[in-house]
Amino acid sequence: MRPAAVRLVRLGRVPYAELLALQDRWLRRLQAEPGNKAGSGTEAGVLLLCEPTGPVYTAGLRGGLTPEEATRLRALGAEVRATGRGGLATFHGPGQLLCHPVLDLRRLGLRLRTHVAALEACAVRLCELQGLPGAHARPPPYTGVWLGERKICAIGVRCGRHITSHGQALNCSTDLTWFEHIVPCGLVGTGVTSLSEELQRHVTVDEVIPSFLEAFKDTYKCTLVSENSPN
Repeated sequence: MRPAAVRLVRLGRVPYAELLALQDRWLRRLQAEPGNKAGSGTEAGVLLLCEPTGPVYTAGLRGGLTPEEATRLRALGAEVRATGRGGLATFHGPGQLLCHPVLDLRRLGLRLRTHVAALEACAVRLCELQGLPGAHARPPPYTGVWLGERKICAIGVRCGRHITSHGQALNCSTDLTWFEHIVPCGLVGTGVTSLSEELQRHVTVDEVIPSFLEAFKDTYKCTLVSENSPN
């Protein structure tokens, strides 16, 4: 039985709004197609990768930012956006790998919780490949990947009619001071970290993408097909 194929679109450094716009186009495309049963070997969707060009604070379906807080964050020079993903407020910015899989889970034979666990497993494996064997997932409400009490990868997804969107944000060389202006994901008493912080050297997004793609293919048991055009 052939594994499902997933399109791979590497956007490079782009505004966060450009990632969301492309995600929405893929969502509409998948929603318009008839669902396929698990294991059919067909195309399951797309994996969108990028590094944001500017600082963005996002709030999830549960909120996380009051109007007053949003005004304060914009005054720092950041964009503030409400999104349809799960969770509360987090930060996206330069030095961060954003991974948005837009997938029909039926074609991969996955449930939503399994998909979230797979995203966590990808980030754990990437950290291991980078020389950080202590990375681990934690039970809710601590969704994401952690090194001790500090989160290195945030995860927030949306799923409707078996089709996922949004995904994960892995801190590579992110300026962590941006997180000091919010309570990341609403978790009081926890911190954030990055690959650069943990390895004590500058780790770029481009450097870790090959390791991430290796982890994604192994975890999702899929093939990746490069897409030249993001459209």
